[in-house]
Amino acid sequence: MSPAVISTPPPAMRHMPMRAVLAIGAVVVLAGCATFSEDGGFGAVQTAAKQRLNVDAKWLRTEVQEDAARARLTSLLAKPLSPDDAVEVALLNNRGLQASYAELGIAEADLVQAGRIANPSFGYVNVRNGGDFKIERSLSLNVMQLPPMPLATKIGSRRFEQAKLAAAAEMLSVAAETRRAFYRAVAAAEAAKYFEQVKQSAEAGAELARRMFAAGNYSALQRAREQTFYADAVAQLARSRQTAVAERERLTRLMGLWGEGLAFKLPERLPELPKAAAETKDAEQTAMRTRLDIQASKRELDALAESLGLTKATRFVNVFELGVAQEREPGVVMSGYEIRLEIPIFDWGQARIARAEALYMQAANRTAQIAVNARSEVREAFAAYRTAFDLARHYRDEVVPLRKKISEENVLRYGGMLIGVFELLADARESVAAVNVSIEASRDFWLADTDLQAAQNGAAAGARRAAGGGRATAAAGSGEH
Repeated sequence: MSPAVISTPPPAMRHMPMRAVLAIGAVVVLAGCATFSEDGGFGAVQTAAKQRLNVDAKWLRTEVQEDAARARLTSLLAKPLSPDDAVEVALLNNRGLQASYAELGIAEADLVQAGRIANPSFGYVNVRNGGDFKIERSLSLNVMQLPPMPLATKIGSRRFEQAKLAAAAEMLSVAAETRRAFYRAVAAAEAAKYFEQVKQSAEAGAELARRMFAAGNYSALQRAREQTFYADAVAQLARSRQTAVAERERLTRLMGLWGEGLAFKLPERLPELPKAAAETKDAEQTAMRTRLDIQASKRELDALAESLGLTKATRFVNVFELGVAQEREPGVVMSGYEIRLEIPIFDWGQARIARAEALYMQAANRTAQIAVNARSEVREAFAAYRTAFDLARHYRDEVVPLRKKISEENVLRYGGMLIGVFELLADARESVAAVNVSIEASRDFWLADTDLQAAQNGAAAGARRAAGGGRATAAAGSGEH
């Protein structure tokens, strides 16, 4: 239905247009004061990186920043990487992560836009009939944008805060994945070296068995057994080498490296286990305060509550334009004002109210579920951490020393001709296998340590869901349907 038009040009209000123009101009100037922040909201991401990871995060938006990042990458890649170095490389060079930071710019642009009123509209009509003519001029402004503007700005501000949390959570997620990939890559490379020793031992045993069989001093069964050991060792070595390549490539992708960067160096061994496992007190309560996905979900809930109030306040009046109008005919100029008002006959706004209420209840239940999941994830991660630490320490302090002692004793027995060379080779293979299991246990501990930190920080998926809800918030608050 077309908006109703009310035109009232009383002569007594001849000076009204100028005052109205000045008022409209003042409103436009004040509404145009919303500006962009200096850091684009990235300060929250930098703070999270420094406090939770002790590394610097950069949003590369200029050539100067790109050049500084390349110089830092060159410095980091010139030496064997530590876990923190790998994380810093990823935060500087992972292009997917850099792309996710654009959400900050989008959210801030929405916030600034929410604080600016729409441009006024100017109308001009010029009709002629022979010597007669009629000229109409009008300048109108949708003043109904003004009352809800503070609330709309508040909603935009919450949406911007959600975007900051989402960007920080995404950064922490990439950091955690990079740390996991680092530990897997180092462990896989270390395991491949030990499988090379197993293969060499099996190869020596198979060659000796072949010669002894040719000399008639070894049975066909004994020779077949040694050949089988050798064949299995070759297959294990091939698999371990492929695993090492795959894990290194995974780390390469997370760090965003290519070309000369592919020659990055990793340490030969995993870091030593800590002297004692970390004691996490009040882990659940800490997670409730610090997890970014919970914070983002709470902000979504608050923003939806605000938007529900906004929807109720504006459901009856969608368009209310106030402006100045001037009509001119031969020898006569009439001035006044013009009002345009949408009459709520067909749409009373019930659908928008129902939609906003449904969005709010959806967010409330989602927030509760995120909190339940967070508590469970922290408990599970801490249990896995303690178990992984105990197992890694058990292999380091018990199993590997015992295998080493057995190997030393067998060497002495071989020197005294109490055992043969094949028994000595078999013991060497078992010792290497024990070392490999110890490497895996140490790797699992560092992965569990990373998982525990990630569980305390919160997953990026939760924050992204909340950020998506923020867009729904903006839509609900603006009356979109």
